[in-house]
Amino acid sequence: MCGRLLAAVLLLLAPVTAFAQDFPTKPIRLIVPFPPGGPNDIIARVIGQKISELARQPVIVDNRAGQGGVLGTDAVAKAAPEGYTVAIASAGALAISPSMEKVAYDTLNDLAPVTLVATVPEMLVVAANVPAKNMNELVALARAQPGKLNFASSGPGSLPHLACELFKLTAKIDIVHVPYRGAAPALNDLLGQQVQMTFLDLPVILPQIKAGALRPIALGGRERAPIAPDVPTTAEAGMPDLVIENWYGMVAPARTPPAILARLNQLATAAMADPIVKQKLAEQGLTLAGDTPEHFRDFIAADIRKWAKVIQDAGVVTTK
Repeated sequence: MCGRLLAAVLLLLAPVTAFAQDFPTKPIRLIVPFPPGGPNDIIARVIGQKISELARQPVIVDNRAGQGGVLGTDAVAKAAPEGYTVAIASAGALAISPSMEKVAYDTLNDLAPVTLVATVPEMLVVAANVPAKNMNELVALARAQPGKLNFASSGPGSLPHLACELFKLTAKIDIVHVPYRGAAPALNDLLGQQVQMTFLDLPVILPQIKAGALRPIALGGRERAPIAPDVPTTAEAGMPDLVIENWYGMVAPARTPPAILARLNQLATAAMADPIVKQKLAEQGLTLAGDTPEHFRDFIAADIRKWAKVIQDAGVVTTK
């Protein structure tokens, strides 16, 4: 009986396995939930081009901007689960937004993780007129002036916002959140010394650091960045729990057959192993990852729990 059951299961799986071996047989649509030119878009175009070469099928990048990455991510959740519509989504849409606002998808139930693609650390920087030169001095300055120092973010519920909220909780300091509509205006006011500090993706602020317009305090990564080797990590600065990294991963619609997910994973990880791909993305300050769908699912789940706790502990106002 068991033998007959196994034979029946194998018979049912045979078409799917054969399909996966031939996949893809038509163009893949790679959704980018942000406008052209940003990190998601750069990753998608570099990785997508290599996947196209490996799969011998076009990979069409489709920019679907809106609601901090939520709209494009939702488009993938609603797509047919055939492997021909995937996205390069980021921490904001997958791990933070579901705790901050009402979204039409459930990250772990409506999306199928394919692979973690890349991570980029957030850098804590201060304006040039802030006297603090390291973490200890910045914390001491904030404690001496409770409620007087401001931190800029790219908007309520953004990673820079929650990074600073976690900084407040970890250091036990009182600093005031000033939200902006995007990283560019936040950075402009920081350069204009209207606000005192922020966390932003390292590549975004590296030119200003090199020019001396901003002072780096600490890097939120687990190790120092090759493009900023002199900047200590938050762990080295005495705050090992203050790990702040943005990340980007490939996701497909839920119920995509496991064999197709495995094939997408194979193509994506092979693309990431290419030396030219590595070089192009390293120039953007990105560290390539690459893992299994199962590991990526656990990674997302852990990040959801992390930021949900920060939102609750910090008393961040949500729109859920």
